[in-house]
Amino acid sequence: MEALVDQDGGWLERWDAWAGAETAIVWDAHLGGMPICLIGIESTSVPRSDPPVDGPPAWTGGALFLGSSKKVARALNAASGNRPVVVLANLSGFDGSPESLRDLQLEHGAEIARAVVRFDGPILFVVVSRYHGGAYVVFSKALNRHLHAMAIDGAYASVIGGAAAAAVIFKRDVYARAVEAPAVRRAATALARRSFARRRRAHRESLAAALRDARTAVATEFDEVHSVARACRVGSLDEIIAPRQLRPALIRALRRASGESRPRSRMAMRAHGAAQQARSRRAAAPTCAAEADRRDSYPEYGLSEAAPNGVDRSAKK
Repeated sequence: MEALVDQDGGWLERWDAWAGAETAIVWDAHLGGMPICLIGIESTSVPRSDPPVDGPPAWTGGALFLGSSKKVARALNAASGNRPVVVLANLSGFDGSPESLRDLQLEHGAEIARAVVRFDGPILFVVVSRYHGGAYVVFSKALNRHLHAMAIDGAYASVIGGAAAAAVIFKRDVYARAVEAPAVRRAATALARRSFARRRRAHRESLAAALRDARTAVATEFDEVHSVARACRVGSLDEIIAPRQLRPALIRALRRASGESRPRSRMAMRAHGAAQQARSRRAAAPTCAAEADRRDSYPEYGLSEAAPNGVDRSAKK
């Protein structure tokens, strides 16, 4: 986030003391000379004090919890109609622990979707690492036509990530691969000849190691298929950019959204402001024929016979 924003303008962090919302960071900053609201997601876990039994021991990086979901929704609502929003997304979705679900995590996540739908202005959404789960839904392009979605080359974007897909959707495939591993087959053959505690333990250990390897392989294959290139082909993303082109691409997108093709010099901006003031004065000045006739009839009053409020101006004259 610090490398992205203008270095001569600094930034102001909003709601930095919000307990339980540490995984979401909100900055007021400038990008290419234009004011923006910059939203980032922590990529590393943040320790939490005295976690409950049914909750996560730390605020997991790349995930949105109750507080961080409310912070993101509040940032979008505060910037609506005021300034553009840039989201640097490293999101694997919302937390699904019993603690979060008990405290209505899904409802707070839906607040982000409502904020996106109601947002007045451009939203630039950039996938910098991963983009999965509920985040894939609440930041969908279908919710707001002014949302421009981009991804850095090499990132991943899909409804479900490869690790989750291997653990839930392709669980049978993972087990089938694991039992066919050579180490597991040797341990099973030895266990079938004669059952000893040592051989049973060796079989369990080899099967557990083979399951880990199979999950990793299936997750890698899933991520290779569901890449950002595929997401761009199906319309979930608008463009893919190189990491070094992130800042220039965002500045170009901001200028397109604001109707500017190139930055203005200080003299051009001053002339533009003077032209706007002149247009405002012309719009406020009376130019219609009725106003001209009224001035000609009674120059000392600037009023006509048909005076407002039923006052007879001719009698007063």
